[in-house]
Amino acid sequence: MSQSVQTFCGKRKANIRKHLLLMVLLTFMYAIGSAQQMTTPMPGTPVTLQNAPHKDSTNKTNNNQWRDEPAKIYFTKGNSDLKNYPDSSIHFFHRRPFSQPWMRNLGNLGAPSINLFFTPENRVAPTLGYHTFDVYRFHADSLLYFNTTRPFSVFTYQLGSHAEQMAEILHTQNISPRWNFAARYRKINAPGYYNIQRTNHDLANLTSNYISKNQHYALKLALVYNKLQNDENGGILTDSFLTTPGFGDKRTIPVAFQNTSYSTRRSSVTTLQRDFTLLLNHSYTLGKTDTIFNNDSTQFFKVLKPRFRIEHTFRLSTEKYQFKDLAPDSLRYAYFFQQNFQSGDSVFSRQTWFYIDNGLSLQGFIGSDQKGIQFFAGIGNRFDRFRTEYITGSQRQDEISNYIFGGLKKDAKEAGQWLYSADAKLFFTGMAAGDFIFKANVGKEFKSGWGNIQAGFQQSLNTAPYSYTLYANQYFKQSQTFTKESQTRFQLSTFIPALKVSAALNNYLIANYIYINPILQFDQYAPTFNLTQISAKKVFTWKQWILDNELAFQQKTNNAPINIPAFMGRHQLSLETKLFGNALKIATGLDLRWHSAYQPAGYEPFFNRFYFQNTYNLTNAPEVGLFFNFKVKSFRAFVMGDQLQKIFGARNMISAPGYPAQDAMLRMGFSWDLVN
Repeated sequence: MSQSVQTFCGKRKANIRKHLLLMVLLTFMYAIGSAQQMTTPMPGTPVTLQNAPHKDSTNKTNNNQWRDEPAKIYFTKGNSDLKNYPDSSIHFFHRRPFSQPWMRNLGNLGAPSINLFFTPENRVAPTLGYHTFDVYRFHADSLLYFNTTRPFSVFTYQLGSHAEQMAEILHTQNISPRWNFAARYRKINAPGYYNIQRTNHDLANLTSNYISKNQHYALKLALVYNKLQNDENGGILTDSFLTTPGFGDKRTIPVAFQNTSYSTRRSSVTTLQRDFTLLLNHSYTLGKTDTIFNNDSTQFFKVLKPRFRIEHTFRLSTEKYQFKDLAPDSLRYAYFFQQNFQSGDSVFSRQTWFYIDNGLSLQGFIGSDQKGIQFFAGIGNRFDRFRTEYITGSQRQDEISNYIFGGLKKDAKEAGQWLYSADAKLFFTGMAAGDFIFKANVGKEFKSGWGNIQAGFQQSLNTAPYSYTLYANQYFKQSQTFTKESQTRFQLSTFIPALKVSAALNNYLIANYIYINPILQFDQYAPTFNLTQISAKKVFTWKQWILDNELAFQQKTNNAPINIPAFMGRHQLSLETKLFGNALKIATGLDLRWHSAYQPAGYEPFFNRFYFQNTYNLTNAPEVGLFFNFKVKSFRAFVMGDQLQKIFGARNMISAPGYPAQDAMLRMGFSWDLVN
């Protein structure tokens, strides 16, 4: 049956590639057609007056002035207008980008990951429900929209022992002062320290933001593509192999899914997640355009003061999860079904999700640009299609849902200002009818370097993800119905730069919690339980020495089925200074990470999820690393010895039952920012 699985998996690939290519071509055709009409700067870009006195008389046009000024690069996120700037620091440059601060993978770069600082799924709509690779994926709602006066590129490459690799390239430039595009591609590949645990990920995104000459029309476009492939080895058979003589090469340790008749390097059990998203947000704003001059009246700014806006958001998304075992063993599936497999048999399951979402809102603005309040209300419609396929059959579920949403927002754009926001979303038809989320936040930015304080509240009611309600392959089917899950969250945080201190308090109240139980069945914990989390960060400095400390505490009630350590810490002692007339900046020192003893979550490859377990107790030695980071102009690099506690006889750190971390290893990498 394995041949039929491969045929089944590949028959739609050609059509998918054609559709993706068509979308990209249409996007660039739109870009080329619009570029001819863009001649004035992005709002806030200064324009030199031709008749005013100024030193450089060669600047005859707005475009010449825009191109000749020093490079300025910033980006915004989603619906926020607050400017952010690219990070060029080296303080944490050596740390893995997908493990900060409390994430853990299954012992290999790109493997399924879990957050030890418990964070429930924040869902309020129909969803598919696979999240173990989320930390690696690009997400359409959190992409960056750039504006730059020079073409800007960033090349990043990291290499670790046993051929662990990550490469990434980002390029952005303004086609005109009012129109930017950015493209980003990331490749992750790691064969792993243990047998048949290869990961191979391809992730990409494209963003574009445009504003019209009169600043009334604005458009943001995002395309996201993620493909994540993982070889499943089922974990090592027992932790005792980690300290048994003769297993110095971790690839010789027996693993649960080893099948030498299939392959000695690749697993017959693989999981695949793939998703594509197109997000289009555009709006038309009514208001008054003002001209603001600088102090000597040589430059002016054209600024639109908005009063009313109509906004439309369109989202099209597809997502797929696929499980495939081309050489199954009946013992692997004893928990789920009884089947005597013959040569050529396979186990296959695929779940897909396609949806289209349209939202239309009306927005109003009160007050000045620096102290203004934005409020909005709207209505949306979405179509969701879920499908489960398993060679011998398939099931499909189509739903049309409608929702309303609204809220208000005020940003703190200057020190001393208050910030606050509130928004809500409610589904009133469809499979998610009754689902809602309400969020409110208030805070204040203090003057004189005393930072800020913020408080937040969130309440939500959500439907179980589709994949929790149905799982099927050609031999086995499991279906469930669940009561809606309720989550309430209160948050308080503060940041005081003058004292180099930050702290946060989270308190969750959760009822009807949906999870996978110790016997690997989808389950629901009806009683309401409380989870309290406290985290703090404090930085001590003395001359060129920096001691950076992060601590976290968690406590749950009512025997809630979640696996969390009570205490966690991360500490970094580094010497940071400049050498050779400030031409070279270095940061070198010790990185330490630890957690208290606890019962970790288990990992189930067939569902590609972590599950609750209460029989395996875990005590890990602190993880130790030594690093040397340096920076020369726009070039940053690091060399790091990781998992060095192994040198002193400690057992490999364990992430989940059967899934240990790597041995002591060497990692190195660089990032090079290029401005044309």
